[in-house]
Amino acid sequence: MPPGYFAMVMATGILSIGMNLIGVAGLSYALLVVCAGAYLALLVLTAWRFVAFRPDFLDDLHDPNRGFQFFTFVAGTNVLAARLAVEGWFLAATVLLGVSGVAWVVLGYAVPWLAVLGRTARPVLGSANGTWFIWVVASQSVAVVAAALEPVAGDARALLAVLAILSWSVGIFLYGAAGMFVSLRLMLYALRPEDLDPPYWVSMGACAITVLAGARIVEMADAPMVSATRGLVGGISVMFWAFATWLIPVLIAVGIWRHFKRHVPLRYQATLWSIAFPVGMYAVAGIYLGQADTLPLVGQIGTVTLWAALVVWLLVFTAMARQPIRAGRIRRDARRHENAVR
Repeated sequence: MPPGYFAMVMATGILSIGMNLIGVAGLSYALLVVCAGAYLALLVLTAWRFVAFRPDFLDDLHDPNRGFQFFTFVAGTNVLAARLAVEGWFLAATVLLGVSGVAWVVLGYAVPWLAVLGRTARPVLGSANGTWFIWVVASQSVAVVAAALEPVAGDARALLAVLAILSWSVGIFLYGAAGMFVSLRLMLYALRPEDLDPPYWVSMGACAITVLAGARIVEMADAPMVSATRGLVGGISVMFWAFATWLIPVLIAVGIWRHFKRHVPLRYQATLWSIAFPVGMYAVAGIYLGQADTLPLVGQIGTVTLWAALVVWLLVFTAMARQPIRAGRIRRDARRHENAVR
């Protein structure tokens, strides 16, 4: 089980939030149930993997190609927390924010050291890939939940306002760093079609969640930290939305080149959730930004994109559900072949 499987929670939760925003309550609740169920199942499977397959688990932490996928746990926890906050379940959302906040701090220092800085092999730049942007998503997800809880936090409002601005600002700088490393990898090292895998969509998703976090901060109740940065946050959020919009045709073109021009097979893999989440996040970010900054066109684009995100989610979910059937068919064919040889 790859460590990035919590991207399924991220994709499902953000779609649930989006459907709630546009008033499709039944579908929103159904997606919330799937999101919560997937989160609990993945917690159990991750704990079991840590106990039963600890060497493989630790190898992932030391692998620059996979280590940053652990940040999907932080982002998935916060997307679920944000959805619960929409329902008014603030205590549960606060608990999840506490869990994700601790994980964000621990992984934020551990993963870069174990997977990149602490490695004796050099250069490491050749291993930079789209999963590195998940660190950005995790940081901005903390800002989203902190901003959502701030208006109802009472005496803790000022603390949550500082946390929201801090994690949002850290995410901005991390995006610049990840973008620089990944761009250098693309320009300086040989690039195969197989290397341009689905996690590169996270580069757009990281922009989109930066927009969402910024829009939530703009909407927060007045606090000294918010008052000092509201105009700056709103302006930067609009810029990130524009860049996310520009990235979408680029990523679609790369996918067409990869699968139709270079004939890389399109099969189910867990990283496909890294496409479903960014598309859904772009939609929700546009809806929120349209409301926060009074940009109706941006909100309309977000609403249309939300239905496209639902189609992507259904395709990936269907492919995932078919995996056990396909695996069983392969095993039966292998047994038949073995019996025929005998």
